[in-house]
Amino acid sequence: MFSPKPPVMALTLRVLARLLSYPDSDVRQHLSDMRKVLGDEGALSAARIAELGAFITSIERQSAIDAEADYVQLFDSGRRTSLQLFEHVHGDSRDRGPAMIDLAQTYEKAGLYLSEGEMPDHLPVALEYASTQPPVEARAFLGETSHILNVIFNALEKRNSRYASVLGALLDLAGEKARAVNVPDEEPIDESWAEPAAFDGCSSQGQTRPAQPQTIQIVRSTQAQGARV
Repeated sequence: MFSPKPPVMALTLRVLARLLSYPDSDVRQHLSDMRKVLGDEGALSAARIAELGAFITSIERQSAIDAEADYVQLFDSGRRTSLQLFEHVHGDSRDRGPAMIDLAQTYEKAGLYLSEGEMPDHLPVALEYASTQPPVEARAFLGETSHILNVIFNALEKRNSRYASVLGALLDLAGEKARAVNVPDEEPIDESWAEPAAFDGCSSQGQTRPAQPQTIQIVRSTQAQGARV
């Protein structure tokens, strides 16, 4: 028995890459073209294409500043929604550097080179690479990252984010279903990154908390004693 031949998906992958990019003026002015490409190529089911059409419409109806603010708040507010693939695999470990180099070399072997400031593990960049590969290889590439895509998908669904539809489309192309995963609640980024408040009980993480009893040592100042009349 032969596996079904993966659909031609190059243009669809490029559209999904753009939909996961920062919604600047260049992205926004091509939204209607993206909607048409999804329908014309037909790599996704009619239901998913309609869902993505609604996603595109929601961005079109937003002001540019609101769409951009929503994007930053969503993808820069926690690791579970990060679009940096190796963030989910290596975190801040030393293994991330060599993995980035290997991925960049994979792109270069295909004749693709990163622009200044681009990270090889950024999902839109990875999708641009996949779009240059034959359907079988593109689907295999997506399949290798499907466990990460699924984590991001579920994190976005948990936040009731419209961007979950884009990750769902990628899982469809990978031949996977968006299965449920355990996405633990995260500490808000403002709390996890914040410095201890000045004079807040002289407490910080790892020390006695302000609400708990703290040892106070009073030392009499000899200078103050000498100043008395």
